[in-house]
Amino acid sequence: MSENQAPYELEITRTFNAPREIVFQAWTDVNQLKQWWGPTGMELEVSKLELRPQGIFHYSMKSPEGHVMWGKFVFHEIVEPEKLVFVNSFSDEEANTIPAPFNADFPMEIKNTLIFTEQDGKTLLTMRGGPINATETQLQFFKSMHESMQQGFGGTFDQLDAFLAKA
Repeated sequence: MSENQAPYELEITRTFNAPREIVFQAWTDVNQLKQWWGPTGMELEVSKLELRPQGIFHYSMKSPEGHVMWGKFVFHEIVEPEKLVFVNSFSDEEANTIPAPFNADFPMEIKNTLIFTEQDGKTLLTMRGGPINATETQLQFFKSMHESMQQGFGGTFDQLDAFLAKA
């Protein structure tokens, strides 16, 4: 992320009642990801998960009404069980990066850094993300979406919490 994009970064922290190795696996194992990743109510299908630098996690999400959206992560750094760095974007079925289907002003690419910190058998997850290669309009739009994204990730992390409780 370039210097001028740092003020637009979104940071979310959450403590999970599981050791960090288990939480890290939930983010990197295809069978586990399928059970919790994505907005509440969406059905996740995984097309590909290549856990290596420049590998991709390519997936689709289907709404209860049948609308399908594709997305992908391109992994940049993987330090098990401490850190994941990836660029997240919307994509088509062939994993080509495309504009967000809901608004063309949403940045094309978001670089996310996840830090998993062990705390007395629990895991503190710190997620920082911000636009890369974005226009000023996209940066402002991303900043305007912070509250909505906090709520969205809150729901996704609630699903992760529930998954970890069952696991």
